[in-house]
Amino acid sequence: MHKDRQQDLKKAETGAILSIVAYIFVTVLKLVVGNLANSKALIADGLNNFTDIIASLVVLIGLRIARKPADKDHTYGHWKAENVASLITSFIMLLIGLEVLYSSIQAMLNHDIQSPDSSAAIVGVISAVIMYGVYFYNKKLSEKVRSSALLAAAKDNRSDAWTSIGTSVAIFTASFNLGWLDNLTAVVVGGLILKTAIDIFRESAFSLSDGFEEELLAAYSAAVKKIAGVDELVSIRGRYYGANIFLDIVIKVNRHLTVEKSHAIADEIETILYEEFHVFDVDIHIEPFEQLS
Repeated sequence: MHKDRQQDLKKAETGAILSIVAYIFVTVLKLVVGNLANSKALIADGLNNFTDIIASLVVLIGLRIARKPADKDHTYGHWKAENVASLITSFIMLLIGLEVLYSSIQAMLNHDIQSPDSSAAIVGVISAVIMYGVYFYNKKLSEKVRSSALLAAAKDNRSDAWTSIGTSVAIFTASFNLGWLDNLTAVVVGGLILKTAIDIFRESAFSLSDGFEEELLAAYSAAVKKIAGVDELVSIRGRYYGANIFLDIVIKVNRHLTVEKSHAIADEIETILYEEFHVFDVDIHIEPFEQLS
């Protein structure tokens, strides 16, 4: 199971590398054309994509560290490297978002308004097409290898495509002597970067602090209670290691069952949770069930 998961993460690296290459291309394109065409919105969008380069690099490094086998210092493996990578990414995006927002607001307050060249809008459209292609590829791959990190990257690809479309519309409109709209769009882009950073921070902090969704625990509990031989589900706790789910379960079985039969029940629990919910690892503690008279 562990080797299969490591192979899945290795495949997921392909998507991260594709994102890096695509973001490098669109970042350079947007920053160069944005400066030549006097478009603050396009420059802000380019800086947004620059953060995506760093974010994708961090994700790639996190995926590679996560594939390392368990050792004496990391007996559960290195899976949480994915969560740490996401946390670092959120801080990077937060800083860039604040810079874009600050510079854009300053330009508006200082009445630094210039009508951008409409050619900058074409760059936004080209970038949107590229990022939508990357999104579809990464989404399909993330579903195949069951990588939450790559799926998050795919959603980021899609949001960048939407942002590029919005930037193109604003630039085209601003070229008709409505230069203030270009600055306003830059403010909006800065706000989107901050929102994405905060969302990523919340998700990574939730996982790193061993937070777990009650809805999932309820679904797991229902599945365990249906298994023949389980007289009582005492407790169930879950936590994430990267995209992998680890569960601690305490059940009660007939006190007269042999160790072999009790072990068979535990094996069945592990199998069902893996096949139905892709639970990576289950630690099961068995206690004797006392029949009340």
